[in-house]
Amino acid sequence: MAKSEKKLVKSHSGYRMVCVDEKVSSPFTLSEPQWTSDNECAYCQNMDCQLKFDFFQRKHHCRRCGHCFCKKCCGYLIALPRMCFIDPVRHCSGCHRITQSENEFFDKHLKTLTAGGQFCLHTEDNNSNSTIDTKSFKCLLSPDHRFIQFEGNIEGQEKIPLNKIQAVQIAAVKMDQQGNHIGKGIAIHYFNAVGNNVCIKMSVEEGTNNTKQAMSWVAAMQKAFKMIHESRANSQDQG
Repeated sequence: MAKSEKKLVKSHSGYRMVCVDEKVSSPFTLSEPQWTSDNECAYCQNMDCQLKFDFFQRKHHCRRCGHCFCKKCCGYLIALPRMCFIDPVRHCSGCHRITQSENEFFDKHLKTLTAGGQFCLHTEDNNSNSTIDTKSFKCLLSPDHRFIQFEGNIEGQEKIPLNKIQAVQIAAVKMDQQGNHIGKGIAIHYFNAVGNNVCIKMSVEEGTNNTKQAMSWVAAMQKAFKMIHESRANSQDQG
């Protein structure tokens, strides 16, 4: 397996810590956008503003979308881990809201995924009645965030590359004491090493000390796939 060695690079947006080999980059990362050319930008690109630029009203580029804004419309400084920036960078108001939401994932849910959760394998009998294998195993995100891997009593299960996942479905829902709906089962559809579309179904172990952690893992995995799916859609639109 290729190592995800890092290097420090400087772009017009700031310093970034990126993988030496882009092929082993985290699937949660985004490429820097191409900046709107100054020659193409005479006015602030916020449609509710459209301030005309001149010697006193300078242009500022949002580091996330690359568009051009006035200082007022692009005055938000916030960390942007999806683009691997070392320091907080300038955002427009729209991108600021998106990055704020994503940073909750990096600060909280990503740690949950790498810590892992304890599950049982979900299988189906010949009559299509769901049954649960009592053998317990651990499911977790790899340290480089590229794979879902398994530890314990789950022989023959390959690790799953996140970029091969096609769908994530919540198998069951439970309401916690705060009234939040939490998944207690999950189905992950993905392409295996030979290109076949397969599915692994897992259920949270009920009534154990690990139940809450596993349910949190299910919720975090759903958020992770949503982020990756949206990135794929954006890449296809740009392509």
